[in-house]
Amino acid sequence: MAKDTKVENAGYGMLIDYKYCTGCHSCEVSCQERFGMPAGEFGIKLSQNGPWDHGNDNWEWNWVPIPTQKCDLCADRRAAGKKALCEQHCQAFVITVGKLEDLVKQMDEGGKEQVIFNRTNDVAPLKARY
Repeated sequence: MAKDTKVENAGYGMLIDYKYCTGCHSCEVSCQERFGMPAGEFGIKLSQNGPWDHGNDNWEWNWVPIPTQKCDLCADRRAAGKKALCEQHCQAFVITVGKLEDLVKQMDEGGKEQVIFNRTNDVAPLKARY
């Protein structure tokens, strides 16, 4: 994961449909296991938003997987024709890693609880599009 992945990630990103994320942490665990990361270090980190009481027994509680600066979108796995580990192990099928143009189309067809992360240049970490 320490190699330069700027070229391998050009035009690629990660789409997350967090409306259906169950908070299972499979994405975190698979990435940590693969790269032997110690406790507290992540390639993708699950963030909790809520629970929020909107009244009348109407609650909102979201889990949003967020790739960290350590995430290289599994460039080596993609080069071998495999899925990124977080996408492969996501039990709710809410993570998709692919070409940005395809992800944007998929996002436009989906609901409003989606976000795309992509690398904008060789310095910036993954950025979000809401």
